[in-house]
Amino acid sequence: MSVDPDRHTRPIEAGVVRDFTENLSYGSYLHLDELLAAQHPLSRPEHHDELLFVIQHQTSELWLKLALHELATACEDLARDDLAPALKRLARVKHVQRQLIEQWSVLATLTPSEYGQFRGFLGTSSGFQSYQYRAVEFVLGNKNADMLTLFADDPTAQRILTDALDRPSLYDEFLRLLARRGHAVPEELLHRDVREPHVENAGLVEVFREIYADPERYWDVYEACEELVDIEENVQLWRFRHLKTVERTIGFRTGTGGSSGAAFLRRALELTFFPELYAVRAAL
Repeated sequence: MSVDPDRHTRPIEAGVVRDFTENLSYGSYLHLDELLAAQHPLSRPEHHDELLFVIQHQTSELWLKLALHELATACEDLARDDLAPALKRLARVKHVQRQLIEQWSVLATLTPSEYGQFRGFLGTSSGFQSYQYRAVEFVLGNKNADMLTLFADDPTAQRILTDALDRPSLYDEFLRLLARRGHAVPEELLHRDVREPHVENAGLVEVFREIYADPERYWDVYEACEELVDIEENVQLWRFRHLKTVERTIGFRTGTGGSSGAAFLRRALELTFFPELYAVRAAL
């Protein structure tokens, strides 16, 4: 019995571009030669699982770059009273966060025995030193000027973090938009030092209580409030998955960057960005 080869292969269509001497290729557009050559495990002999560790952190940095891009533009949208596009960008940020959260499940396949065979080659490098993660926290409102001292030898990190420190946070811009719309946002919040972290304000809880009590009247800002809660919850889920991955991989050992490791990560779970959006739930 004869076999029809077309049933088992998919011929390349005649219109598919094959000549890339002048045409732009997928690899060239994405600079894949540089991207795929950027993994340099340091263990000697090279340990099989170090590539996983490197790729996990490199892809996280790419997602953080996109999150920063979207958050910064959302801040600009809010400053221009363009709430709709800001909500679209925040929705995208939430999907980026889910990617970052799920990535921990891949790294969690690394056992203590496997990680221990190359951990010493990491030296003092640590995810604690991710300036993009710090910038995301700054944009969301967890400002801490002391963090800049970690990047004294990195002009790019200094510039990005200083810019995020000096600018109003996402929450600052949202509160200013609410004030421009006539909501009674406490005056001290509209003129505060944006280089400092936000501190819970009882007067602001009342503003949100009014919004949550009549969502049909304030639908778009009501939706924005819930988007912010989603983003904070995703940050907390990321922090928790980070903590649990560290606990199962190194237990309660000190981190490579000098932190207390799991204990330090556990304390981060107490940090909040938008405290009034949680406090209002008890006030309704």
